[in-house]
Amino acid sequence: MKLTTVLFDLDGTLLPMDNDEFTKAYFKLLCKKAAPFGYEPQKLIDSVWKGTAAMVANDGSITNCEAFWNKFEEIYGTEALKDKEMFDGFYRNEFNGAKELCGFNDKLVSLVKEIRSLGLRTALATNPIFPAAATESRIRWAGFEPDDFELYTTYENIGLSKPNIAYYKEIIKRLGVSAEECLMVGNDVDEDMIAASLGMRVFLLTDHIINRHSGDISSYPHGDADKLREYIISCVE
Repeated sequence: MKLTTVLFDLDGTLLPMDNDEFTKAYFKLLCKKAAPFGYEPQKLIDSVWKGTAAMVANDGSITNCEAFWNKFEEIYGTEALKDKEMFDGFYRNEFNGAKELCGFNDKLVSLVKEIRSLGLRTALATNPIFPAAATESRIRWAGFEPDDFELYTTYENIGLSKPNIAYYKEIIKRLGVSAEECLMVGNDVDEDMIAASLGMRVFLLTDHIINRHSGDISSYPHGDADKLREYIISCVE
């Protein structure tokens, strides 16, 4: 089937980064913000990871935002919910300090513009474990604007996460397309390449590859931005 829609991952794909280094910097900024409100750093980090696990396990019956804050309330008690405004402010402001841990790939910026000029639709299939403010900031760090993408997922607007295949089903449902007319581009073998099981084309961007289980990637089209461009052009010619 003709390719009509390209789905991109963000972190490590359109936004170059070392995921571990970025996470360390992000948590350092978060703990500094929350410390005056009585949050002990290691417990807060552990709690964020537990909230993330709750989002990954979410079945879509509630938003990921609700799943996260339900877990946070379970850990810290109902009183902690009053601090949601403080955390929201962090993602609008101090979180931007993590930009220095990220790179920039002008070839990918140009490629997204090129494929849009070819009439292809673009969407951002980034794991929705961050608030919209943080996602929109990371989109801009990568050299884009949020409206460059027809859809981008955040923890407020969806109740599913990668690598749950239902996440991809929900995206194509919202876009009104079939899996066979989509290409998923990502750097994570487990979270992004699973889209192939739906019948999507996939491309593994290897600059910042995440391959937790040392899986064989030879069956996936893969390579750098130049190889990705070649692959996309071959799909539309």
